[in-house]
Amino acid sequence: MTPALPLAVLGAVDAAFSGFRAYAGYDARIRKHRANTRAALRGLAVGTVLLLAPAVTAVLHLLTAADPQRAYATLTAGGLGYLPPLTLYATAVLLSLAAYFLLPFRASTLAMVIGLGPLTLLRPLAIAAACLGALLNGGGWASLLVGAVAGAAMLSVEPLVHHHWYRPAHETGCSRRSRG
Repeated sequence: MTPALPLAVLGAVDAAFSGFRAYAGYDARIRKHRANTRAALRGLAVGTVLLLAPAVTAVLHLLTAADPQRAYATLTAGGLGYLPPLTLYATAVLLSLAAYFLLPFRASTLAMVIGLGPLTLLRPLAIAAACLGALLNGGGWASLLVGAVAGAAMLSVEPLVHHHWYRPAHETGCSRRSRG
């Protein structure tokens, strides 16, 4: 089994969550499902582009390896080591998001404060745990490099989305409404 597809799906989910998180708190309206969806799609678009970096890193490693089959096996082992910590993290995020979107207003606010807030702070730790999992699973330095590039890409999604679409008006010189 190649872990590339499940890792790409986890990256896409994280990117959408990052777009949502970049927007969350900028709009006081209670019903803002369309804006939340737009923010998640923005994060997904940025994350999809940024996920090309680890893919290119892996391909370059495979193309320059003395033994491409062994290099592929090592990257696969590392990718499989990444999956458990990232899947656990993504599951917690999805459960918190489900609570946020499905529960009544006060309960969804509580889900944001006790679930999504701390999970945002734990993203770098989840990536570090995934890197450790890759090494422990026999991924070696190459999978660590690909994972570090992927982690840096995913940690960049929210700041990029926030900077491009959701900066306060006093920082941009225009109103938020005109930034669409």
